[in-house]
Amino acid sequence: MLNSLQQLMAPLLPGLMGVELSVVEPDRVIATMKVRPDLCTTGETLHGGALMAFADTLGALGTVVNLPPGKRTTTVNSSTQFIAGAKAGSTITGESTPLHRGKTTSVWQTRITSEEGRLCAVVTQTQLVLGP
Repeated sequence: MLNSLQQLMAPLLPGLMGVELSVVEPDRVIATMKVRPDLCTTGETLHGGALMAFADTLGALGTVVNLPPGKRTTTVNSSTQFIAGAKAGSTITGESTPLHRGKTTSVWQTRITSEEGRLCAVVTQTQLVLGP
């Protein structure tokens, strides 16, 4: 499953950003992303939107692997707490875990850390489960 999801993402924003999946399970999704200069803002720091897109990808994938056949998902809410920056040239790691998995919504929390293990951000998102 991990390889097929990585291939699915390749031509899409997560693939273009360089998101590399390492764990995709019903209870957690883990990935890394190299902080490239083209993903940064001034000061060679990862742009907040890139960080949020990274987290959104992980929470969405967590929902996807829990979906019943024929269902799909979309993000309907996201809240980000920025704690520390990530510098160009470094690698961040995101780990997303479910807070709630219901019939119509899923809520996932993603913790993003630096190479040194410093917490960079916490993102909580709600995914709506859609019918065919």
